[in-house]
Amino acid sequence: MASAASPAMAPPSGGRVLKRVRLGDSSLQVSEACLGTMTFGQQNTEADAHAQLAYAWERGVNFLDTAEIYPVMPMRETQGRTSEYVGRWLRGMRREDVVVASKVSGRSVGLAWVPANRVVPRGEEENPKLDRKSIRLAVEGELRRLQTDYIDLIQLHWPDRYVPSFGRQQYDPSNEWEAIPFEEQVAAIQELIDEGKIRHWGLSNETTYGVMQHCMAADKLGAQRPVTVQNQFSLVHRLFESELAEACAPSNLNIGLLPWSALAGGALTGKYLNGAMPEGARFSQFEGRYDRFNTPRMENAIKGYLKIAEEAGLTPAQLGYAFCRSRWYIPSTIVGATSVEQLKENLESFVDLDEDILKAIDEVHIQFRNPSLTD
Repeated sequence: MASAASPAMAPPSGGRVLKRVRLGDSSLQVSEACLGTMTFGQQNTEADAHAQLAYAWERGVNFLDTAEIYPVMPMRETQGRTSEYVGRWLRGMRREDVVVASKVSGRSVGLAWVPANRVVPRGEEENPKLDRKSIRLAVEGELRRLQTDYIDLIQLHWPDRYVPSFGRQQYDPSNEWEAIPFEEQVAAIQELIDEGKIRHWGLSNETTYGVMQHCMAADKLGAQRPVTVQNQFSLVHRLFESELAEACAPSNLNIGLLPWSALAGGALTGKYLNGAMPEGARFSQFEGRYDRFNTPRMENAIKGYLKIAEEAGLTPAQLGYAFCRSRWYIPSTIVGATSVEQLKENLESFVDLDEDILKAIDEVHIQFRNPSLTD
């Protein structure tokens, strides 16, 4: 799933070489670091965004991830701005050299302005869902913002059906609703593949059941299977590594995990310990959104990982990203930053961790298992 190839270019003096890897069964060869862009347009200006994109490219990052709903925090006034910033940067690049991933919003209430912004002039407001029409309009809206003829990897941002998420794992049947059939979602994506508007597709915030159902629907329709799943994964959230890892293993479905929130919203750096709320930081700007990363159990786990990082001669951020890199089921890790300086540090994270460090990590994990869960 993650066979290495030569980097596209040599990094700057002193910079680490980023490997190129293959995404699942796809034809996509991507850098082992993927640039996350969700801060572009909210915490970052367009100039900031282009500086990060240019630096990441210089360092050998050819893979970037956006979404129609970005930036975060999603707001009517800014939605779509991230992809517009990326699109203006893409105009100066050879399109075939850059692997662009984006995401279609899943079913939700309270985001009716997202579908309205898929067309120009703005259309009617309605809650997002993953039916055939919505998937098509979402992809075409992203093509317009990104100023490109195709998207390399389109992902269903979250399921159309009820799934516990954002710190919750316990399934409650009373929350179920009638969802769009898996076959309709897959058929809509395959139409867009056949038209050349997307090359490959993936899932996000998915369960083992959802991954299997999408794959079975694809097989029934003779359609392409998903090649990736973008789920939360970090030192403090390791749910993927059980039955979902088995389903996605190269010997089974061969679907690569693209971890989001590898630093738990920045909490793994230690900057929020002891009640600290740095000005301009995510927890400070978006009160309540990241409460699952700011609990006594999280603090205890983070302190354990900070000690490991210090003894290993790594920054806390580097330990978090290097841990993701050490997992056999992760071909590429999404790296986020709000400045080029942060990005420089984060791209130095793609190093091998020795067995003593991995053992120490597991010892903390056993003591404070998945502390970001809230149920």
